[in-house]
Amino acid sequence: MSTSQWLSLSDLGRRFGLSTRHCGRVLNHEGWSDRSGHPTQAAITAGAAQQHNNHHHSPSNRWNADICAAVLSTHGQRPIKRSEQVSQWVTLLEAMEEGSASISTSTDQMAEDLPIDLIEEVNLQLNHRGCRFQVQRLKKISSL
Repeated sequence: MSTSQWLSLSDLGRRFGLSTRHCGRVLNHEGWSDRSGHPTQAAITAGAAQQHNNHHHSPSNRWNADICAAVLSTHGQRPIKRSEQVSQWVTLLEAMEEGSASISTSTDQMAEDLPIDLIEEVNLQLNHRGCRFQVQRLKKISSL
């Protein structure tokens, strides 16, 4: 029997190009997530989620990558390829760097959500496209 990977809700959603909120909504439709994104007893019983309570911090919820991926797929979601994730981030950060009066978030603030494992590839693509903006690895690490 293979061992499944356990992910946070945001990491699970990221694999499908979904926000944490949208991923939680899909799991909520399945009866596995409450309005706050926490697993229900049904999810825990199905082996789709684990909830670890720590007295000093908020509960740490983990989602079974394989079981939840199957549910997300039945709701029309598909995992996105790494190259597609990099391309989407490059396009977004490049557009933000060019600026728009209707966007109140800075490029640096947006880049804080970029997964650490994509930073190097995104920076290479931004550089290749002639964009001066580069995601700072130190900011990502310090925000963890």
